Amino acid sequence: MNLLLIGSGGREHAIAWKLAQNPKVNTIYCAPGNGGTSRENKCKNVNITEMDELVKFAKENSIDLTVVGPEEPLTKGIVNIFKENGLRIFGPSKEGAILEGSKAFSKEFMKKYGVKTAEYEVFSDENKALEYIDGREFPLVIKADGLAAGKGVIICNTLEEGRAAIEELMTSDNFKEAGKTIVVEEFLEGVEASILSITDGETIIPFISAKDHKQILDDNKGPNTGGMGVICPNPYVNDDIMKIFEKDIMNPTLNGIKKEKMDFVGIIFFGLMITKRGVYLLEYNVRMGDPETQGVLSLMKSDLLELIEKALEKDLKNAEVQWENKSACVVIGASLGYPGSYEKNKEISIGDIGESKVFMAGVKDEGNRLLTSGGRVLALVSKAETLDLARKMCYNNIQNVKFENIYYRRDIGIAK
Repeated sequence: MNLLLIGSGGREHAIAWKLAQNPKVNTIYCAPGNGGTSRENKCKNVNITEMDELVKFAKENSIDLTVVGPEEPLTKGIVNIFKENGLRIFGPSKEGAILEGSKAFSKEFMKKYGVKTAEYEVFSDENKALEYIDGREFPLVIKADGLAAGKGVIICNTLEEGRAAIEELMTSDNFKEAGKTIVVEEFLEGVEASILSITDGETIIPFISAKDHKQILDDNKGPNTGGMGVICPNPYVNDDIMKIFEKDIMNPTLNGIKKEKMDFVGIIFFGLMITKRGVYLLEYNVRMGDPETQGVLSLMKSDLLELIEKALEKDLKNAEVQWENKSACVVIGASLGYPGSYEKNKEISIGDIGESKVFMAGVKDEGNRLLTSGGRVLALVSKAETLDLARKMCYNNIQNVKFENIYYRRDIGIAK
């Protein structure tokens, strides 16, 4: 089989690495890929990002299956276009991808189908939003409606912070169209959990749980990022929590997908908040999370390509996902300045990292050198019999991964 994998992040490097393990796979074309996929087994980068060019490439290179990594092409309808051209592709249609593409739509969907979520209001008028928060208790959560690369969620502790957040989202240039509509939500106190899952539109199979660490600084301080590290399984997600999640969130979501006839064959990611009052859904993603993917796929014993093919055949009811009885710790190495303006073109060297694995993200391959090109540069993944051992291994080995001014959090797996 020849596969086409769309995307350029650490998530896509991890997906490529996992797909390459299937003996049927001949070549995985990564479009555009990164400095990690350029050196990964069976992988070849192709510098294509435009949708019509991707369709043309798939036809001309006898691509058997296309897998979509990031959210943006999904929300723009790449799955619809590939299917119209008779090409096999894994991911939700544009109609399904709106669950991530619009937070306002997804909150209305949750309300309509009884998915447990925080109380909220939606605003497209800045003055009405400002008037609304004037009489509310803080903290509040204010979210951009559209895609904002994981940075469109602001927790506001005071009225002044709330006003500033509304102005930043709705009138500044930082968020453009994504912030023209906003969602104002009650603040939920608890522990976050990420549940990636696969669906064929008839069945959802949840993957092993994960815990992301979103903020840039230790002790969960500083601005949000795309994610600075992950542990899995999430120690706060036990069997009881999973049962509650399935009853209050997963099953009503599946019911809604069916009722809305969304043509949703792909990954659905549930961002949860575990509180004293129960388990709430914060958001949907319609693709694998980053860096959750790097940890989750490292623990997956099952073959990812076989799972994807079962989903495409609408046969997930007969599938079972097997997991290693281990824990994984993922630490992100970032460029100095991220999530603001950051340094680039620093040479990366990787020494002895034992049995750990490095997944590249913001990295370009220039001949015999790997250079930094993004804010989140790479993820080091270690797995062991216990979380404590996985953490120790990860932090021990990341000392041998070097580029000038590398930055990483020191408390992944410890911070609540």
